[in-house]
Amino acid sequence: MIPVDLVESVLKGERLALARLITQVENHTLEGRRALDRLFSHTGRAHLVGITGSPGAGKSSLVNQLAHACRHPLDGSEPIRVGVVAVDPSSPFTGGAVLGDRVRMRDLAGDPGVFIRSMASRGTLGGLSASTAAVVQVLDAAGYDMIFIETVGAGQSEVDIARLAHTTIVVEAPGMGDDIQAIKAGILEIADVLVVNKADKIGVEHTERALRAMLELSRPEPLRNMGGVPEDEPACWMPPILRAISIDGTGIPEVVQAIHQHGLYLRSSGLWHQRDCERLEAELNNMIQAVLVDRWRGGLPEDFYKDVLDRLVNRKLSPFQAVDELAGSPAE
Repeated sequence: MIPVDLVESVLKGERLALARLITQVENHTLEGRRALDRLFSHTGRAHLVGITGSPGAGKSSLVNQLAHACRHPLDGSEPIRVGVVAVDPSSPFTGGAVLGDRVRMRDLAGDPGVFIRSMASRGTLGGLSASTAAVVQVLDAAGYDMIFIETVGAGQSEVDIARLAHTTIVVEAPGMGDDIQAIKAGILEIADVLVVNKADKIGVEHTERALRAMLELSRPEPLRNMGGVPEDEPACWMPPILRAISIDGTGIPEVVQAIHQHGLYLRSSGLWHQRDCERLEAELNNMIQAVLVDRWRGGLPEDFYKDVLDRLVNRKLSPFQAVDELAGSPAE
């Protein structure tokens, strides 16, 4: 079992205990699961911010600047504690990952108010690791006020981040080729804040115009586009399009301000609670599905499963017929 003092140390925000527990969670150990059970009642306070977009758009550099701005507010307000979960793509050969985000975020390494964790996606689609939500939960319980979740950058499949984060930032950059590459398959629909990074490059105006035009197309009724907003609510959130240069910090205060404003909007409109409910329901459904599949598979005779699989491979059964047989409802 996870020692009691380790869980208590995590609740106090002790970094060594936090790193050890996250390792347990990533490895799906029984000790990690029991710790998550104990920590769950201490979660739900952090502002979860997803960072997604095309590979090469500068997501890691942007997260680095955003975390630095949260730790050193220009308006003189109190610095907040920041957690960073950076999901890197796994090698298709070794299953490992470069975990290069730590290289880009070296200037945050000495700050005790920042905790950075790199994770390998391990082949998971959707731009996130299967353990990402659990790691975020641990950081939340440890008292981090804002948690940035940077996805792999897989493009169209990254809409999963919208189910995890309260605020989703979609990052685009000029000169990336196809102007609508980051707008395909619902990417714009999940954006709460749009950031045109590398705004010192040629073509930034063209990229911004394209984003604005596609945003207006994808949200024809901006006053009622998010669902669950009371009819007497004066306005709905319209994603701002902001320019930034993450190398020198240009535009970063405006992005931080937009994040805070979106958080205030979610709370005032009741959507904060709604998004939490949707996130937890999706997580519960995924866990139920995994448990039921494991139980069903464990009670199935191995010879029977292999026989059905062989007939499927030999084209004697269609996939639908194979499912019917395995589920106990032979096809006619």
